Amino acid sequence: MLSAVLRPHPLSRGLLRLVLSICATLMLAAGAHAARQAAPAHTPPTPTPAPVPAVDATPVEEADLILMNRTIVRFRGKLLGATPRQRAERGQATITTILERATGNEVVVQSNPVGNIVLIDGQLAFIVTDADTDKLAGETLDALTQKSVATLGTVIAESRESRDSRLLAEGLAKSAGATLVFFALLYALGRLRGWVAGKLAGAIDRQSERLKLGGTELIRRDRILAAIAWMSAAIFWLVAAVLAYAWIARVLAIFPYTRAWGEQLDDYLLGVLARLGLGVLETVPNLLIALLMFLLARAVVGLLKPVFDHVAGDSAGLGWLDKDTVEPTRKITNILIWIFALVMAYPYLPGAQTEAFKGMSVLIGLMVSLGASSIVGQGASGLILMYSRTLRSGEYVRIGEHEGTVVAISLFNTRLRTGRGAEITLPNALIVGSATRNYSRTQGGRGFMLDTTVTIGYDTPWRQVEAMLTEAARRTPGISTDPAPRIFQTALSDFYPEYCLVVHATPVGAEPRAQLLSRLHANIQDVFNEYGVQIMSPHYIDDPASEKVVPQASWYTAPARKPDPA
Repeated sequence: MLSAVLRPHPLSRGLLRLVLSICATLMLAAGAHAARQAAPAHTPPTPTPAPVPAVDATPVEEADLILMNRTIVRFRGKLLGATPRQRAERGQATITTILERATGNEVVVQSNPVGNIVLIDGQLAFIVTDADTDKLAGETLDALTQKSVATLGTVIAESRESRDSRLLAEGLAKSAGATLVFFALLYALGRLRGWVAGKLAGAIDRQSERLKLGGTELIRRDRILAAIAWMSAAIFWLVAAVLAYAWIARVLAIFPYTRAWGEQLDDYLLGVLARLGLGVLETVPNLLIALLMFLLARAVVGLLKPVFDHVAGDSAGLGWLDKDTVEPTRKITNILIWIFALVMAYPYLPGAQTEAFKGMSVLIGLMVSLGASSIVGQGASGLILMYSRTLRSGEYVRIGEHEGTVVAISLFNTRLRTGRGAEITLPNALIVGSATRNYSRTQGGRGFMLDTTVTIGYDTPWRQVEAMLTEAARRTPGISTDPAPRIFQTALSDFYPEYCLVVHATPVGAEPRAQLLSRLHANIQDVFNEYGVQIMSPHYIDDPASEKVVPQASWYTAPARKPDPA
C-alpha cells in the first residue's frame, strides 16, 4: 500500500522530464548570451583545435638478415615496435638455434594479417611484412617471401653441409687440387713467356740488317727488345691475375661458409664480361655509321684528286686555281673534308657522351685556344702569300735583309736559298709584315734583275762611265742583251756622282744570283782598269798623287793565273 503510494504516476514522470529539459535549455541559452555580452564584438569565437596525432618522423634504418654470408631478407620497416636491426638480430639467433637442434628443417609459410610468417619445423623464424618490400622496384609481398624462402632453403642446405666432416674433407682435397692446377698453369705461362720472347728476339736479330739505312740503325735493337720484354711482362701478369681471380673464386665456392663469396666473384666477373660484350654489341652500329662517314669523306677526296692533278699538270690553270695555288688548295680542301667527317662521326664514337670524354674535349679545346693564336696567325699569313701570289717558287726576292731564291712556300714558313749555299727559313707573318722586293717580276719571262752601284769622280766624263759599265755587262755571261743594260745616275754627291747599273740576268741552269753578281763586279773592275779610270767607292777624301788603277800587265800577279784562251 505504501509502495503504491510512493511510486510516481507515469504521467507525472513525463511531466517532470519535460520540465527538467526546458530548464536545462534555458540555462544553456542564458549562459551563451552572457558570454556573448562579455566578449568583444570584433573577436570571433576561437574554435578548439583538434588533437593532431603524433607522427614518428625518425627514418628507419634498414637491416639484412644474413646467415652463411647470404642475405635472406632485408627488413625495411618496424614490426610491433621492433626496429629492422632488432628483427634481423632476433631472426638470426632464432634460425641458428633451430638449425642446431632440428633435423627436418622443413620451411613453411603462413599468411597472416600482419604479414607472411616463415616457419622452420613448425617454429617461427621471421615475419615478412608489406613494409619490407621495395616499393620503388614494384616488389610485392609474395615475391619477397618466395625469394627469402628460396635463399633460406640454400642456407639450411649449406648449414647441414658445414656440419658434415666428410664433405669438408672432400672440399679440402678439391681446394688442394685447384691450387696445384693454378701453380701448374702459372709455371706453364712463365715458360711460354720465355719461349715467345726468345723467338721474337731471334727474329729481330735476323731482321736487324733491314732496320738499317746507310749503315745506321733506324730503331735501336735494345729498345725493341725492351719494348717486347715490357709487353710480354704485361700480358703475363694480366693472364696471371685472371687465373688467380678464377682460382680464388673456385676455392671459395667449395666450402659452404664462403660459397656465397665465390659466387659473388663469379657473378662480378661474368657481369663485367657481359657488360663489355653488350657494350661492344651496342657500339657496333654506331661504329658502322662513323666508318661510313669516313668512307664518304675518302670518296669525296678521291673524286677531287683528278681535278687537282689536272690543274697541277696544266700551265693554264682553272680560273683562280693554278700551279702555285693548287697544292695548298688541295691540302685545305682535304683537311676541311676530314674535319667535317670527324664532326659528323663524333656523336657515334664510343664514349662520346661520357663526362670523361666531354671533359677531355673541353681541355683540348682550351689548350688549342690558348696556344694556337700564333699558329693561326702564321697559317693565315701563309694563305695570304699563296693566294695573293706575292711570291712563287723559283723567284729571286729580297725580304728585309734576307735575299735569295724562293725554294718552297708552306703554310707556316717560306724557305729561301741564298747564293752562298745557305738556306733561310722565314715565318710567313714576318714576310707579310715586311717590304718584299721581287727581282723576278720586273721583266717578264725567265730570269731576274741585277743592280750594282759605283761612284766615279766628277773629272771622268759620265758618258765614258756609262759606256764602260755597258761593256762590263756585255762581257758577263748570263746577262741578257734584250732588254739592254740601263745606267741611272742616282745621286750627285759632294765628291762623286753615283752610277747604278741595272741588267736582266738569264743564268744557265741553277746558277745563283750571287755568283753572277760577283762575275759582273769583276768585269767592272777589269774594264775600268783598262781605261785607267779610278773607282772612288766607297769613300773619297782627296785626289791621290797618281791614279789608283791596276795596269793590265798586273792583272794576273801571282798567285792568280791567266785563263787559257778558248
